[in-house]
Amino acid sequence: MFCPKCGSLLYPKGNEMVCKSCGYTEQKNTERVIVAKRRDMDSAIIEEELVLLPKTNINCPKCGNNEAYWILRQTRAADEPETRIYTCTKCGYKWREY
Repeated sequence: MFCPKCGSLLYPKGNEMVCKSCGYTEQKNTERVIVAKRRDMDSAIIEEELVLLPKTNINCPKCGNNEAYWILRQTRAADEPETRIYTCTKCGYKWREY
């Protein structure tokens, strides 16, 4: 979500979304909040609700469930294909497909 005043990214803080640039605050909508954080050199997504991510039919290697959410990330050089990251809809296990 973006700040309506200055256009910067809004960050979660308690039950509000706060702009670090201008100080704007608004109530958090918990059904739609997705927060991105940096871990080492790759981006990791921490989801409160995964309802906005697309689903596909693929078997989870941990629990055998046949449905998972997926996202694409460019984790290597620009001339190489992106990485597909799956999250099981049943157990939450995450795995990658290069």
